[in-house]
Amino acid sequence: MSIVAEGMRAGEFAYRALLDEIQSGSLAAGTVLAEVEQAERLGVSRTPLREALRRLAADGLVAQVSPRVTVVSAIDADDIRDLFALRRALEETAARSAAASGGRDGFLDLAGRFAAATDELDDEDGRERYYALIRQFDAALDAAVDNDYLTAALRTVRTHLVRVRRMARDKPQRLTASVNEHRLIAEAIGLGDGELAAHATHVHLHNALASILASLEPAAGDGANTDTKERA
Repeated sequence: MSIVAEGMRAGEFAYRALLDEIQSGSLAAGTVLAEVEQAERLGVSRTPLREALRRLAADGLVAQVSPRVTVVSAIDADDIRDLFALRRALEETAARSAAASGGRDGFLDLAGRFAAATDELDDEDGRERYYALIRQFDAALDAAVDNDYLTAALRTVRTHLVRVRRMARDKPQRLTASVNEHRLIAEAIGLGDGELAAHATHVHLHNALASILASLEPAAGDGANTDTKERA
């Protein structure tokens, strides 16, 4: 039974389906999203498909190049740098704020789970559990911050990050370092040390950006597009 058949609005279904395909790279940068073709493929009418495309355009994930032509937006090294500049400002603020909040108790448990994750990175299931743990960390951070404006801005950044932040999947050393960086951030928040939490976040994002940009260099030399679906 499809998600639509289970009761999700057709527009929401189309949006989520296209969002997942863009974030995963199934729909690469520059792909033309023809209304008739996409509506038929997703099993929805053109009205909810247009609604989905409008939402994706608002997210910056697609661009309308003419009244009847919509394409998946490109993302290059400059876009990634700009995204990380915003991410750095938001996440350092969030880490500092979470460390000062009354909702930081669970972060020491998260730190312990990150420490344990170091031994589970050798297989795909272990890596997927680690990525799920990052999502739990993000959710805990949002709850601790308790600032709707900040969390809304972070949500927008994370929408784009899914396209660019998996660079460590094929880099075992970077993935291990990322686990330890997350552990330190969670531990600092749990201990109420806002400055350490913000600094650890800064170091993590600096290293993540350097890893992603380094991964783009061979692709750029080969003429491949820089849209990627890996994570740091």
